[in-house]
Amino acid sequence: MSSTSPLNTAPAPAPVRFDTKIAVLLRADLEPWQRLNVTAFLVSGLGATLPEVVGEPYEDADGIAYLPMFRQPVLVFEGDKETLKAAHERALSRALPRAVFTMDLFSTGNDRDNRAAVRAVPTAELDLVGLSVYGPRNAVDKVLKGARMHP
Repeated sequence: MSSTSPLNTAPAPAPVRFDTKIAVLLRADLEPWQRLNVTAFLVSGLGATLPEVVGEPYEDADGIAYLPMFRQPVLVFEGDKETLKAAHERALSRALPRAVFTMDLFSTGNDRDNRAAVRAVPTAELDLVGLSVYGPRNAVDKVLKGARMHP
C-alpha cells in the first residue's frame, strides 16, 4: 500500500473562532412565535448596517444562487425584564451596534408605526422584549451578563 492511500488525509482545518459575537437577548416570557419573530426582526438590521457580518452568497451544485447569510453564528439568550434592561444599558454605555424590539411593536403593523412607537418612549422606559448586539466577543459577553442561553 502506498503512502498516498485515501486513508492518509490532510489534518482537518482548525475551527474558526470569531473575535466578534452576534447575540440576541429575548425576554423569557414571550410566546414561541414571538421569540422567532423578534429574533428575525432584531438581526435584520445588522446585515444592512454592518456589511462585515455578512458572508458570501451561496450556490448549490446546480448553480442556483442563494442570498448570503451571516458569516458567524447568532447566539440567542433569554432573561427576565430586569436582565434585558441591564443589558440594554450596558450596550448603550459601550456604544455597541444594537437593535431593540419593544412590546409596543406587537400591536403595530408596519415599519413607520414601529419606529414611531419606539420614538414615543424615553430610553429608560422602553418595554424591551428583545435586544440584539454585535461587537467584540468580550464586550458582548459583558453586555449579556446574567442572561442564559436560550433552551
